[in-house]
Amino acid sequence: MESIWQKTARRAESDTDTLCSHADAVVIGGGMAGILTAWMLTSRGVHTVVLEANEVGSGQTGHTTAKVTSQHGLIYDRLCKSVGGELARQYAHANEEAIGAYERLIDQLGIACDWERRDAWVYSTRSGEALMAETDAAQQLGLPAFFADKSCLPFWIQGASVFKNQAQFHPLKFLYALAGQLNVYEHTPVLHVEGQNIDTLLGRIVADHIIFACHYPFVNCPGYYFMRMHQERSYALALENTQPLDGMYISADDDGLSFRTYNNQLILGGSGHRTGENCAGGQYDELRRRAREYWPDCRESACWSAQDCMPLDKIPYIGRFSGKYPNWYVATGFKKWGMTSSMVAARLISDAILQIDHPDRHVFSPQRHTWKASAGSFIKDGMASAKHLTRYYLKRPGMDVEQLLPGHGGIVRCNGRKLGAYRDMDGHVFLVSIKCPHLGCQLEWNPEEKSWDCPCHGSRYDYTGKLISNPAQEEDIVVKINS
Repeated sequence: MESIWQKTARRAESDTDTLCSHADAVVIGGGMAGILTAWMLTSRGVHTVVLEANEVGSGQTGHTTAKVTSQHGLIYDRLCKSVGGELARQYAHANEEAIGAYERLIDQLGIACDWERRDAWVYSTRSGEALMAETDAAQQLGLPAFFADKSCLPFWIQGASVFKNQAQFHPLKFLYALAGQLNVYEHTPVLHVEGQNIDTLLGRIVADHIIFACHYPFVNCPGYYFMRMHQERSYALALENTQPLDGMYISADDDGLSFRTYNNQLILGGSGHRTGENCAGGQYDELRRRAREYWPDCRESACWSAQDCMPLDKIPYIGRFSGKYPNWYVATGFKKWGMTSSMVAARLISDAILQIDHPDRHVFSPQRHTWKASAGSFIKDGMASAKHLTRYYLKRPGMDVEQLLPGHGGIVRCNGRKLGAYRDMDGHVFLVSIKCPHLGCQLEWNPEEKSWDCPCHGSRYDYTGKLISNPAQEEDIVVKINS
């Protein structure tokens, strides 16, 4: 499904085909974090190459709601309590500075990307107390926050924490303008990385510095990022014939909604869940129901979904990948705030490579130890992974493949094997292995998007068995049964 950004931006094809043998820096991943990092390095004289497995912006950057803001839900009161005021201040400062960095770059290069300054609201329909505490914490950290109890949303709110002068834009118009001036190799998946060597389908390239900006690091050791975050999915609709809004909105409630405008359309988001845990489906239908409730005459122009990495302590991992490889860097765990976090990552990593000390780097360091903030999430994620690791071996299929109805998928028995299957409307059956190639968790059927998703670490395959997203690297999980 194409997002509104993919429908309204044109991408120039990359014309690079012969991979150079050496670069000062190689960025793995052609999304916002990767392209911004490559731009900052290139503009400062560092010979940089970007390797993208698919096409520039084809991952999460093309599926974001594209809010550029230092307001990341209810975070600052929690950060002050869990990691302390100084690290919370670093987080706030880095994200607020990222907004200005985008604006300066857009003005400098004359990029037409529908950049607009807007206030950002986090609201609740249930209680205003947590929002008052969030506002107080944000103000103490120097952020432009105030409390409000009224909004222009089509329902009553109990309260909101509002950050003034934040921003929204068209992410792909911006990204394509930058990428067109860089050395980008599209359709060039990285097969293996060790030391300074990067092996790809086009050959090997040696790099002095390697940046993993590929959404989720596919190298398990060192780093162990698979133990330090899980992935979640969220959904969005673009709607015509709704009401105008004066800002960007996100709910602090578990079942709340996200709103922002783009030209004469409204982007409505929500219905999130942990990847691999939506066996009933219905996420788009729920958003459509809510949209009709508020705007009975609205019309849908696009629908799409996104996937985000959720770190244990709610802080992205930005900086050196691990102590073992000092020339490796990582940008991941953006927890649904990828646009602002991408700019933070680009600034921190490019400064680190150029040996410039950045005052806000400590809070994002992947080598940090935030046990107090991480313990609860670590236990919860560990239990979820253990459950899905054992399900492959212990849970039996509920049906034979012959019982599968057209248009449906699920785990079945076929020739004495436990497999995943989808039967299309013409009766053709697609069989896949349901053991995730990444670390062996059981893949689960996603009826909303007809895909096989890993609830442990978020790898995804389409119903034909082709890889959609990492950390798995095996290109397909197709199973052929001899007749």
